[in-house]
Amino acid sequence: MPEITVLPLRERAQVMREVLEERLETVLPAAMRAAGLDMWLVLCQEDDYDPLFRGLMPMDTWAPILQMLVFHDRGDAVERINLSMTRTGGLYEAPWKGRDEAEQWAMLAEVVRERDPKRIGINTGRVQWAAGGLTHNLYEQLVAAIGEEYAGRLVSAEELVVKWAATLSEKEVEVYEDVVGVAHALLAECFSRKAIEPGVTTAADVEWYYWHRVADLGMEVSFKPFFDIVRAPAEKEKHGAEDATIRAGDLIHSDVGVRYLGLCSDHQQLAYVLREGETEAPKGLRVLHAEAQKLQAAFMGEFKEGLSGNEMLGLILARAREEGIPGAKIYSHSLGHFLHEPGPLIGLPWEQERCEGRGDVRLGENMSFTMELCVRGPVAEWDGEEVTLSVEEDVVFAGGVCRPIGGTQTEMYLI
Repeated sequence: MPEITVLPLRERAQVMREVLEERLETVLPAAMRAAGLDMWLVLCQEDDYDPLFRGLMPMDTWAPILQMLVFHDRGDAVERINLSMTRTGGLYEAPWKGRDEAEQWAMLAEVVRERDPKRIGINTGRVQWAAGGLTHNLYEQLVAAIGEEYAGRLVSAEELVVKWAATLSEKEVEVYEDVVGVAHALLAECFSRKAIEPGVTTAADVEWYYWHRVADLGMEVSFKPFFDIVRAPAEKEKHGAEDATIRAGDLIHSDVGVRYLGLCSDHQQLAYVLREGETEAPKGLRVLHAEAQKLQAAFMGEFKEGLSGNEMLGLILARAREEGIPGAKIYSHSLGHFLHEPGPLIGLPWEQERCEGRGDVRLGENMSFTMELCVRGPVAEWDGEEVTLSVEEDVVFAGGVCRPIGGTQTEMYLI
């Protein structure tokens, strides 16, 4: 079982600062120019931050009261201005040294007038929730501060936000390997006798085990952890439909993730609890798992820059049909700084044709995703029961190729 090691907090802060500096120098200018914005404003309040705000700040920073970030594309570089009491260690210019909010708004208006931007992006996106963080109150104050002429130049920064939040820097692609390594090691521990005693441990026990381990390591979960039992019909009848104790002959399915070094993981892996005398899972389950791996290969093979999520969905499902993969479904989402946003959405469990809006977002370099999908077929050893096998691994599209981050589960864990 791999050892779980994470960086001390001070070292995490250093890594995250280096990543942020690289992102501000490389990803941000490209995002602003792709969206055709001269200026981008990110405004929010303490304890009610814009969803993007934390990703624009160093980890070891306190951000009190009213926050104003101004990004201005001068053509040769993007100016970064922080009009607040927040200290950013040189990542932003900090011309305002006051305490009065009226002064703060007045200086923002002065910064805007001096630079005379033609298109000013604000976070009022309608499709991506990550792009819609500007509150109505702050919008009204902004309009009043900059005046009618410049208020007429305000536009949604949604296109910028999509590219900024969905695109990883080169260093982040490397860091993601460490994040997923930790996530995989946590799952390996949960799918072992260290966490599971068949006949005693419940699925909920494993969920709490996972959550505690994440907290003990000084991380956060990406979302509430899930572990559930997939069981043969005869065993369901024997133990009752409500039985949640993990038993020999059960298949355990997980859906878990961590938030570490500013990035999210999201995995669904599988473990089988051996019966006495067994050395591997029933052949029917292993065959289905192999089909899921075929679908993963089909998924990664249809990634091409510029395609929308809806176009990729159609291509992947067409390939799955050609290859005879049973019951194939794709419901993949972008992953990285956020769990479900803001890159191309590739299907939903209940929508396998077209996802309006989020599915129209197009694939770009250095975007990461969950390769979330399932297959369905009969398991002979379980009286021919139709079983849905759901798996999920993290991938990145870089250098024109979609590849796994930190590998994939090729064989089920055995307990």
